[in-house]
Amino acid sequence: MKKLLLVFVLISSQLSFAQTAKEIIDKNIELSGGLTNWKLLNSVLLQGKVILGIKDEYPIKIYQQRPNLTKTVISISGKETAIEGYDGNKGYAMNYAANKLQEYPEYVPESFDNDFIDWENKGFDAKYLGKEKVGEIYCHKVELTKNVNKNIYYFDVKSYMLLKEIKKDETLIYSDYKKVGNLVMSFRIESSSTKKDGDYTMILNRVEINKVFPANIFKF
Repeated sequence: MKKLLLVFVLISSQLSFAQTAKEIIDKNIELSGGLTNWKLLNSVLLQGKVILGIKDEYPIKIYQQRPNLTKTVISISGKETAIEGYDGNKGYAMNYAANKLQEYPEYVPESFDNDFIDWENKGFDAKYLGKEKVGEIYCHKVELTKNVNKNIYYFDVKSYMLLKEIKKDETLIYSDYKKVGNLVMSFRIESSSTKKDGDYTMILNRVEINKVFPANIFKF
């Protein structure tokens, strides 16, 4: 009987954690604009600057469009140069050794939406891992798992905004949230990795949503 009671308590605890994780994700989506508004987002143009290392700073533009089209452009000495993108068929990135754009057949485009938009329909399992500080801010810690892929998200316990994301090879810190139309977006993103060779800080000064881009903007 005690063993049966223990099993029941463990199952109830797991169900409670799963429910809590869902509630936290739902609250983030609700307070950042709502599911309908996020699904009505079809394109975004991010503009600002990217800081590499200590001193290297470049103007940057990032074009994104459903379902997974993307293009990143930086300005060097006043000249705009594409450094990465996916045009719907081909993925490409800058080969710095050859100083030219190169197609990468194994390029895997990222989804336009983040993982926790419709996470259940995407096949993710959500788990609540308790509370943990990011800097001086207490956060809800939520893990999303799909097959062998596992991401951990930290949501501010007060605002429910996403403050930190841990991926397999990268950790992202989000801050400086501002309203863009009906949505709330981060205007500062800091990326770090174990290799440290791709670390950057991106500071945005302008975000435009649902722009109609030229038909060839994403072409390689």
